[in-house]
Amino acid sequence: MPYEPPPELAALSLGEVAELVAARKLPPVSQWSPEAVGDSEMRIAADGRWFHQGGEIKRAAMVRAFASLLMRDEDGQHWLVTPSQKLSIDVDDAAFIAIDVKQEDGALAFRLNTDDLVIADAEHPIRAEGDPDTPALYLGVRGGTEARLNRSTYGQLAEIALAGGDLSVTSRGTCFSLRPA
Repeated sequence: MPYEPPPELAALSLGEVAELVAARKLPPVSQWSPEAVGDSEMRIAADGRWFHQGGEIKRAAMVRAFASLLMRDEDGQHWLVTPSQKLSIDVDDAAFIAIDVKQEDGALAFRLNTDDLVIADAEHPIRAEGDPDTPALYLGVRGGTEARLNRSTYGQLAEIALAGGDLSVTSRGTCFSLRPA
């Protein structure tokens, strides 16, 4: 069955985003504890491109498949996890890039470079890093992984915050500061 990406974020209601998020069947990587541990020889660049043994993985379907197997441990190491193997993967910054945001009904929905949809909330927090001159915003995705907001999405979120009169945003009842600590 060919992959059909979700419609543009602007065309979706918050309810439709929530339905698509709930319908996405992801592997239960947090439940797997494989004994075989190794190195995937893969890297995710800061711009979201994936590489294997130095060559770029250009097939979006492969990137989506690998991304569904990602997790990050408490030490910050990213892993590709299957029932039989746990392979380290180098991540320059964040495993995903948030490429769009939409505000509706007190919630913020994000689209990632892998076509994943994430609604910010207590389980998917927004955090600010860096300093006032070079800030960076991140969104919790799943399994400890994060998405860094790209420049345009950062700008969209800043406009939402400024419209509220503060440098913070609220999504599903949780307030997130956009100021680096």
